[in-house]
Amino acid sequence: MSAASSVPTFSGVIPPVVTPLLADGSIDHASLERLVERLLSEGVSGLFALGSSGETAYFTDDQRVELLRTIVSANAGRVPIIAGAIELTAPRIVATARRLIDVGAQAIVTTAPLYTLNSAVEVADHFRTIAAAIGAPLWAYDVPVRVHSKLGIEMLVQLGTEGVIHGVKDSSGDDVSFRRLIAANAAAGHPLQLLTGHEVVVDAMALAGADGVVPGLANVEAAGYVRLWDAAQKGDWETARTEQERINRLFDIVFQPKGLSGDATGVGAFKAAMQARGIIDHATMARTVQTLDPDAVGRIHGILADLDLLSVAVG
Repeated sequence: MSAASSVPTFSGVIPPVVTPLLADGSIDHASLERLVERLLSEGVSGLFALGSSGETAYFTDDQRVELLRTIVSANAGRVPIIAGAIELTAPRIVATARRLIDVGAQAIVTTAPLYTLNSAVEVADHFRTIAAAIGAPLWAYDVPVRVHSKLGIEMLVQLGTEGVIHGVKDSSGDDVSFRRLIAANAAAGHPLQLLTGHEVVVDAMALAGADGVVPGLANVEAAGYVRLWDAAQKGDWETARTEQERINRLFDIVFQPKGLSGDATGVGAFKAAMQARGIIDHATMARTVQTLDPDAVGRIHGILADLDLLSVAVG
């Protein structure tokens, strides 16, 4: 928490928590508890529940509450938790967000409206409506690959200046735009905390002035990101770059599945690697999402072996 208020500060390494599932597709709470403990033991500074890596779109509201309750319990107040309320429009987001806040989310992150066709003015009012109704800090989630619209820099900074949003989780993959957002935010007095979700250029984004990173790959190994971020904060850019290059070799796991959807490829690779390391018991995907074939899993195991990551001590 910040000293000046009860608004949580999200900076450093904040993994988007993967959702472990049992073979029958139900939530694997035991593996989820182990995962949270492992992330905390490796030094993360926050947790992002119910994001894309957590396959949140595939779960009911009741399941989302169930997942968050386990994450909150396992965390036991050690780091702040931000939760994704990803829904079609503001009224549905508000209803979901309130349930998540009741369970223990300290902040909410959401996207522009889904399915609807809105102007920039309407998107800004979408965030204003949600912020006024939920009673917790709101963050904007910029993920145009899923929402099909990009959040504008001027709008985000204006919403930050108004106190409507407290930060941005940038998963646009547009590093030019993110650099421009960092500069515009600094010029406005830094009203926003800015987190990059672009896992393979964290060293560069830290140098540019990002406040933190939300890396799905940290579910496989968080310690490398923590070492990278700590080195960057000390100005040790050589160590940060070296760690980034090692992380990027690990990130090659996401290129091993072929011919599958984006959800199956990325999260599937994470889960296969997590199971291989003993972090979760099953690599089961959310219902309707394809699983990886044995050849892809074998190649993922080979990458882990090359990096001496085929086992991990978990609580």
